[in-house]
Amino acid sequence: MEARRAEQAAAAARLQHQQRTGNITGGITDNDGPAVTRVLTVPTQWEHARSVLAYVADHSPLPGPEARLLVLMLTLRTAHTGTGNLVGQDIAALGLTGPEDLVEELTGCGWLTLPGTAGDLLASRPENPTPVRVPSLVPREDKAGPFTFGKKMRPKLSGWAQKVISDKKLRKTKATAATRLLALTLATQTDASGRLGPGGQGIDLTALAAWVPVGSGELQHLVDQLAQADWLTNVGLTGTHLTGQPTERILPLTCPLRA
Repeated sequence: MEARRAEQAAAAARLQHQQRTGNITGGITDNDGPAVTRVLTVPTQWEHARSVLAYVADHSPLPGPEARLLVLMLTLRTAHTGTGNLVGQDIAALGLTGPEDLVEELTGCGWLTLPGTAGDLLASRPENPTPVRVPSLVPREDKAGPFTFGKKMRPKLSGWAQKVISDKKLRKTKATAATRLLALTLATQTDASGRLGPGGQGIDLTALAAWVPVGSGELQHLVDQLAQADWLTNVGLTGTHLTGQPTERILPLTCPLRA
């Protein structure tokens, strides 16, 4: 056990040194390329981000990309205790077409509970945030929660997701909620150099549809929006795969896959 702890400490020290000296790209030493300082800095954080997206893909109570994005952001806000605080701007930033109706659907099916109405939530401001509760995420003595990260990790993951969906060029191009959900998903599905998919070989469209529930015809429109927003480049969309890579300005938001 002492030897394992020593190995882990040595690996952590090497990683920290590589980050300080600029010889790391996505957790893998890359002396030939520029260093990337990521919002989420270590592989464990990248895996946690993917775990939340995977959980929401399997447990979203409502269909469609808009509901998926809202459920994802609410999950990130409440993941540790099942409770959290929200203000109206948090919802407005998602680009939803009918935010009040969608919040009402989530409360109506019991997935979300609020002290007031959906309208009260949307009108709330930072000086008076709305406490929200997601019953399925509240820890129980006889059952472990769905996530393994602690209370200090949760705001890091939530902050990362907020940076992605609030990206200034996504806002400028009025990107839809589905486009922002795709941006979040693709940020977690790059290799260390930034190319999409394992080994940079692209993302299987069947797998992508599980994370971003849109038809194949709509996917091209979302990809075009991301290219227009300077989010993706060198894009290729075939009948089976999406290839390409995030632009250089987006690399800090990516969470590289394990090699």
